[in-house]
Amino acid sequence: MAYLSNEKLVIVGAGGMIGSNMVQSVLMLGLTPNVCLYDIFEPGLHGVADEIAQCGFPGANITWTTNPEEAFTGAKYIISSGGAPRKEGMTREDLLKGNCQIAAEFGDFIKKYCPDVKHVVVIFNPADVTALTALIHSGLKPNQLTSLAALDSTRLQQALALEFGVQQDAVTGAHTYGGHGEQMAVFASHVKVDGKPLCEMGLSDEKWEDIKHRTVQGGSNIIKLRGRSSFQSPAYNAVKMIEAAMGGEKFTLPAGCYVNNDALGFKNVMMAMPTTIDATGVHFVEPKGTADELASLQKSYEHLCKMRDEIVELGIIPPVAEWKEMNPNL
Repeated sequence: MAYLSNEKLVIVGAGGMIGSNMVQSVLMLGLTPNVCLYDIFEPGLHGVADEIAQCGFPGANITWTTNPEEAFTGAKYIISSGGAPRKEGMTREDLLKGNCQIAAEFGDFIKKYCPDVKHVVVIFNPADVTALTALIHSGLKPNQLTSLAALDSTRLQQALALEFGVQQDAVTGAHTYGGHGEQMAVFASHVKVDGKPLCEMGLSDEKWEDIKHRTVQGGSNIIKLRGRSSFQSPAYNAVKMIEAAMGGEKFTLPAGCYVNNDALGFKNVMMAMPTTIDATGVHFVEPKGTADELASLQKSYEHLCKMRDEIVELGIIPPVAEWKEMNPNL
């Protein structure tokens, strides 16, 4: 079997449902045969390792460990789903303190054991601030670390496809920006359905508000339907992000990236932007939208700033003025 790379990829939280799905997706897509499974819960991790081995992927070199030094040493790519999952009735923000503490330790492991890692994807909630925390602690360059935000856009795409009875990939330009949470900014001005602008499709304001609501509550709805947080869709999208970073197909859905741009007015946050991930890292451009859409994005940014300031107050990350002492690349 031909693989895209032979470099080491670490899946953090590999004993969980997202992690185990990521391992299988990595091998099915042929990204790299050298995959290390890391988790703190040994029985589940051992079970995933055995089951993946029993798939019989040709040439696969699957290792597993509960030792962070063993897992991270030599890693060139990392995907982390290693936080507590969201449960019914919880918002992503309810996970803030515990998961940001996990993210801080994760970043410390990167700095200590694999400072030459090429790209890291953080997908455990609240992803905007867990990724920011990991970036500050890791010492990595901003273009080397991204968070998963694409699910919000694919949920918007799905809702519009269902509304108009078309294949999902016939809906283009359906994107959300800003935070990956209740305050996400949902953009419609560049949406096309079978090549026709959404504004010409006769969608009522009431129906559009319903579609936006379903998009924002997409994760909560999965929990209600399945009794647990999403795992297949975040696993697949995270693996596609790493595939792009390895030099495979470019990833062009919105990704969470570090933004510190005076011209845009967004400072020192991780937020979903119009991005491209390729072998040189993540790159973003300015979002384009209506005045209302941009106002919604500004509101989302302000919410992200409040969440960032909360983890500063908790002592998990230092005040912004001291970030460069911990990570000179910021």
